[in-house]
Amino acid sequence: MKSIFKKLETTFAAAAFAEEGEFETARQLMNEKNELRKSDRPSLRDTQRSAKRPTLRVD
Repeated sequence: MKSIFKKLETTFAAAAFAEEGEFETARQLMNEKNELRKSDRPSLRDTQRSAKRPTLRVD
């Protein structure tokens, strides 16, 4: 769900630049690869925490 909002944010930003005549900047925004930003990546702490959690098993 987060990636949808990021794509919309990028699209709207590109539209704003295009409206002001900055067509090259708008193209650059739309051509950016969807690389994970530091804030989008799960932290090591989160993965370690989930590994230590007990697992509920139903037999």
